[in-house]
Amino acid sequence: MKYVKDISTYTLEVKQSKFIAWLTPYDSYTTTLEKLKEQHPKARHFVSAYRYLNEYEQIVEHSSDDGEPKGTSGRPSLMVLQGQNLINAAVIIVRYFGGTKLGTGGLVRAYSDSVNLVINEAKIEEYKKEILMTIELEYSDIRFVEYECKIFGINILEKSFDKKSIYKIKVDVEKRDEFLKKVQRVIKLVQ
Repeated sequence: MKYVKDISTYTLEVKQSKFIAWLTPYDSYTTTLEKLKEQHPKARHFVSAYRYLNEYEQIVEHSSDDGEPKGTSGRPSLMVLQGQNLINAAVIIVRYFGGTKLGTGGLVRAYSDSVNLVINEAKIEEYKKEILMTIELEYSDIRFVEYECKIFGINILEKSFDKKSIYKIKVDVEKRDEFLKKVQRVIKLVQ
Protein backbone atom coordinates (compact mmCIF):
# COMPACT_ATOMS: atom_id res chain seq x y z
CA MET A 1 0.00 0.00 0.00
CA LYS A 2 1.04 3.58 -0.67
CA TYR A 3 0.10 7.04 0.55
CA VAL A 4 0.65 10.70 -0.30
CA LYS A 5 2.40 13.15 2.01
CA ASP A 6 1.52 16.47 0.39
CA ILE A 7 -1.20 18.06 -1.71
CA SER A 8 -0.68 17.88 -5.49
CA THR A 9 -2.69 19.35 -8.32
CA TYR A 10 -3.06 18.88 -12.07
CA THR A 11 -5.36 20.54 -14.63
CA LEU A 12 -6.75 18.63 -17.60
CA GLU A 13 -8.73 20.30 -20.37
CA VAL A 14 -11.18 18.26 -22.47
CA LYS A 15 -13.38 20.04 -25.07
CA GLN A 16 -13.17 23.37 -23.21
CA SER A 17 -14.12 21.73 -19.87
CA LYS A 18 -11.50 22.08 -17.15
CA PHE A 19 -10.88 19.24 -14.68
CA ILE A 20 -8.66 20.48 -11.83
CA ALA A 21 -7.62 17.47 -9.74
CA TRP A 22 -6.30 17.81 -6.18
CA LEU A 23 -4.71 14.81 -4.49
CA THR A 24 -4.44 15.24 -0.73
CA PRO A 25 -3.72 13.21 2.39
CA TYR A 26 -7.05 12.06 3.85
CA ASP A 27 -6.45 14.08 7.05
CA SER A 28 -6.77 17.33 5.10
CA TYR A 29 -9.63 16.24 2.78
CA THR A 30 -12.43 18.21 4.48
CA THR A 31 -10.48 21.47 4.80
CA THR A 32 -9.18 21.17 1.22
CA LEU A 33 -12.74 20.65 -0.11
CA GLU A 34 -14.00 23.69 1.81
CA LYS A 35 -11.13 25.87 0.51
CA LEU A 36 -11.71 24.72 -3.07
CA LYS A 37 -15.41 25.57 -2.87
CA GLU A 38 -14.46 29.08 -1.68
CA GLN A 39 -11.74 29.51 -4.35
CA HIS A 40 -13.89 28.19 -7.23
CA PRO A 41 -17.42 29.57 -6.68
CA LYS A 42 -18.27 29.29 -10.40
CA ALA A 43 -17.21 25.63 -10.73
CA ARG A 44 -20.00 23.26 -11.73
CA HIS A 45 -18.96 20.10 -9.81
CA PHE A 46 -16.69 19.04 -6.93
CA VAL A 47 -16.28 15.31 -7.50
CA SER A 48 -14.45 13.41 -4.76
CA ALA A 49 -13.20 9.99 -3.72
CA TYR A 50 -11.17 8.79 -0.75
CA ARG A 51 -9.71 5.70 0.90
CA TYR A 52 -8.35 5.50 4.43
CA LEU A 53 -7.49 2.96 7.11
CA ASN A 54 -9.68 3.04 10.20
CA GLU A 55 -8.58 2.10 13.72
CA TYR A 56 -9.19 -1.61 12.94
CA GLU A 57 -6.87 -1.52 9.90
CA GLN A 58 -9.87 -1.78 7.53
CA ILE A 59 -10.00 0.26 4.33
CA VAL A 60 -12.92 2.71 4.26
CA GLU A 61 -13.87 4.06 0.83
CA HIS A 62 -16.30 6.68 -0.46
CA SER A 63 -16.97 8.58 -3.67
CA SER A 64 -19.31 11.38 -4.75
CA ASP A 65 -20.49 12.32 -8.25
CA ASP A 66 -21.65 15.76 -7.01
CA GLY A 67 -24.32 16.19 -9.68
CA GLU A 68 -22.56 14.45 -12.56
CA PRO A 69 -24.47 11.48 -14.06
CA LYS A 70 -24.40 8.54 -11.64
CA GLY A 71 -21.25 6.42 -11.86
CA THR A 72 -19.42 8.66 -14.34
CA SER A 73 -17.07 10.54 -12.03
CA GLY A 74 -16.78 9.59 -8.34
CA ARG A 75 -16.65 5.83 -8.86
CA PRO A 76 -14.05 5.97 -11.69
CA SER A 77 -11.92 8.30 -9.52
CA LEU A 78 -12.14 5.85 -6.62
CA MET A 79 -11.20 2.98 -8.93
CA VAL A 80 -8.00 4.82 -9.90
CA LEU A 81 -7.09 5.21 -6.20
CA GLN A 82 -7.77 1.48 -5.74
CA GLY A 83 -5.73 0.56 -8.81
CA GLN A 84 -2.78 2.62 -7.54
CA ASN A 85 -3.17 0.94 -4.11
CA LEU A 86 -3.38 4.34 -2.37
CA ILE A 87 -4.67 4.64 1.19
CA ASN A 88 -5.13 7.59 3.53
CA ALA A 89 -5.61 9.65 0.38
CA ALA A 90 -8.39 11.70 -1.17
CA VAL A 91 -8.90 13.22 -4.59
CA ILE A 92 -11.13 16.20 -5.40
CA ILE A 93 -11.77 17.18 -9.01
CA VAL A 94 -13.11 20.69 -9.62
CA ARG A 95 -14.94 20.84 -12.96
CA TYR A 96 -15.70 23.90 -15.01
CA PHE A 97 -18.18 23.06 -17.78
CA GLY A 98 -16.93 24.16 -21.20
CA GLY A 99 -20.23 24.06 -23.10
CA THR A 100 -19.77 20.70 -24.84
CA LYS A 101 -21.34 17.58 -23.33
CA LEU A 102 -18.83 14.75 -23.06
CA GLY A 103 -21.26 11.83 -22.69
CA THR A 104 -20.88 9.11 -20.07
CA GLY A 105 -17.80 7.54 -21.66
CA GLY A 106 -16.15 10.92 -22.06
CA LEU A 107 -16.81 11.83 -18.43
CA VAL A 108 -15.44 8.51 -17.15
CA ARG A 109 -12.31 8.99 -19.28
CA ALA A 110 -11.82 12.64 -18.27
CA TYR A 111 -12.18 12.00 -14.53
CA SER A 112 -10.02 8.85 -14.61
CA ASP A 113 -7.34 10.62 -16.64
CA SER A 114 -7.28 13.65 -14.34
CA VAL A 115 -6.82 11.41 -11.26
CA ASN A 116 -4.06 9.39 -12.97
CA LEU A 117 -2.28 12.58 -14.02
CA VAL A 118 -2.38 14.15 -10.54
CA ILE A 119 -1.07 10.87 -9.05
CA ASN A 120 1.85 11.02 -11.51
CA GLU A 121 2.64 14.53 -10.18
CA ALA A 122 2.43 13.51 -6.51
CA LYS A 123 5.13 12.27 -4.17
CA ILE A 124 3.97 8.74 -3.31
CA GLU A 125 5.51 6.78 -0.45
CA GLU A 126 5.25 3.20 0.77
CA TYR A 127 2.86 2.85 3.73
CA LYS A 128 4.26 1.63 7.02
CA LYS A 129 2.09 0.92 10.02
CA GLU A 130 2.98 3.27 12.85
CA ILE A 131 1.98 3.33 16.50
CA LEU A 132 1.91 6.15 19.01
CA MET A 133 4.08 5.84 22.10
CA THR A 134 4.78 8.05 25.08
CA ILE A 135 8.23 7.85 26.62
CA GLU A 136 9.75 9.42 29.70
CA LEU A 137 13.42 10.34 29.91
CA GLU A 138 15.86 12.40 31.93
CA TYR A 139 16.77 15.83 30.65
CA SER A 140 20.41 14.75 30.32
CA ASP A 141 19.41 11.98 27.83
CA ILE A 142 17.48 14.20 25.39
CA ARG A 143 20.29 14.53 22.83
CA PHE A 144 20.86 10.75 22.75
CA VAL A 145 17.14 9.92 22.37
CA GLU A 146 16.56 12.60 19.73
CA TYR A 147 19.58 11.32 17.80
CA GLU A 148 18.21 7.74 17.90
CA CYS A 149 14.78 9.00 16.82
CA LYS A 150 16.43 10.65 13.81
CA ILE A 151 18.39 7.46 12.96
CA PHE A 152 15.24 5.30 13.15
CA GLY A 153 13.06 7.83 11.27
CA ILE A 154 10.78 8.33 14.26
CA ASN A 155 8.56 11.43 14.38
CA ILE A 156 8.55 13.32 17.66
CA LEU A 157 5.02 14.69 17.84
CA GLU A 158 5.10 16.43 21.19
CA LYS A 159 7.59 17.30 23.93
CA SER A 160 6.81 18.38 27.48
CA PHE A 161 9.25 19.23 30.22
CA ASP A 162 8.30 19.16 33.88
CA LYS A 163 10.16 17.08 36.46
CA LYS A 164 10.84 14.58 33.68
CA SER A 165 10.88 14.98 29.91
CA ILE A 166 7.87 13.37 28.20
CA TYR A 167 7.89 12.71 24.45
CA LYS A 168 5.01 11.51 22.30
CA ILE A 169 6.42 9.72 19.28
CA LYS A 170 5.17 7.87 16.20
CA VAL A 171 7.13 4.66 15.57
CA ASP A 172 7.18 2.28 12.61
CA VAL A 173 5.92 -1.05 14.02
CA GLU A 174 8.78 -2.94 12.36
CA LYS A 175 11.43 -0.69 13.95
CA ARG A 176 9.79 -0.42 17.38
CA ASP A 177 11.60 -3.28 19.15
CA GLU A 178 14.99 -2.36 17.74
CA PHE A 179 14.55 1.28 18.81
CA LEU A 180 13.41 0.32 22.32
CA LYS A 181 16.39 -2.03 22.70
CA LYS A 182 18.75 0.80 21.72
CA VAL A 183 17.29 3.33 24.20
CA GLN A 184 16.03 0.99 26.94
CA ARG A 185 18.57 2.13 29.55
CA VAL A 186 17.47 5.79 29.36
CA ILE A 187 13.70 5.76 28.73
CA LYS A 188 10.59 4.52 30.42
CA LEU A 189 7.35 3.76 28.55
CA VAL A 190 4.36 5.74 29.80
CA GLN A 191 0.88 4.21 29.55
